[in-house]
Amino acid sequence: MLDSKLPQRLSPEKLKEISRQCRIDILEMLEKAGSGHPGGSLSAIDIIMTLFFHEMKSNPSEPMWEDRDRFILSKGHGVPALYSVLAEREIIPKAELLTLRKINSRIQGHPDRVLLPVVEASTGSLGQGISIAQGIALGLKLQKKDSKVFCLMGDGETQEGQVWETALSAPKYKLNNLVVFIDNNNGQIDGHVEDVMDLRPLADKWRAFRWAVQEIDGHDFSQIIGALETARKETERPTLIVAKTVKGKGISFMENSIAWHGVSPNKEQLDRALLDLNGGFKS
Repeated sequence: MLDSKLPQRLSPEKLKEISRQCRIDILEMLEKAGSGHPGGSLSAIDIIMTLFFHEMKSNPSEPMWEDRDRFILSKGHGVPALYSVLAEREIIPKAELLTLRKINSRIQGHPDRVLLPVVEASTGSLGQGISIAQGIALGLKLQKKDSKVFCLMGDGETQEGQVWETALSAPKYKLNNLVVFIDNNNGQIDGHVEDVMDLRPLADKWRAFRWAVQEIDGHDFSQIIGALETARKETERPTLIVAKTVKGKGISFMENSIAWHGVSPNKEQLDRALLDLNGGFKS
């Protein structure tokens, strides 16, 4: 019998199949809630799903296992993606997804570690998640543990100054156990990232801070897996993976639309989206 604490290492084909179901879960919970953030959840889901189903050491029957790998969702508004993955991994009940944003629910619009301890941090104040991830990574190093810390940021989020303090300090402490993804969908609530505060050349900025930088297609499971394999081989530097993604990925009327940053679908729109996911749209 395989040790359930080891990474599952699922194939790209299997990951794609699960990802489609996660997209359905995201849209259904947002329609039920009547509010939330579909665009960034749909752009991030393939990365989060690959981490939980292919890469991270974890134990669904013991979510707080001491030697687990950690995941910090810095772009906390994208938490419907994380909830869908936790449900697919049977860490939380799937039926609970439909309580999103309800009073007294553990499933709130941003991750709440007090209500739901299986999330590693309460996030949503943008720019703070990477600092939390660095602190955990440093603590694991001091304890001489081999667990890794994975953090997912939005690209608009990297406009925050606190992000660049971590960019400067993580290489100093040789945190090769820290892997950061940037969900590079070029969209934030006020418009396209390049218009609000242009980040280009994004990858080169992080290279200048002495990170091990990779650039990938954030919806190509083979590329995500390959980037993680490379990160595993890093012996001294933290890793930064710029993942080019599509806001609203998979839904014809949501893709690359800033309007779907923070608006939930109604029943008619949900039905149209489900048709797309059932083969009616090739993105």
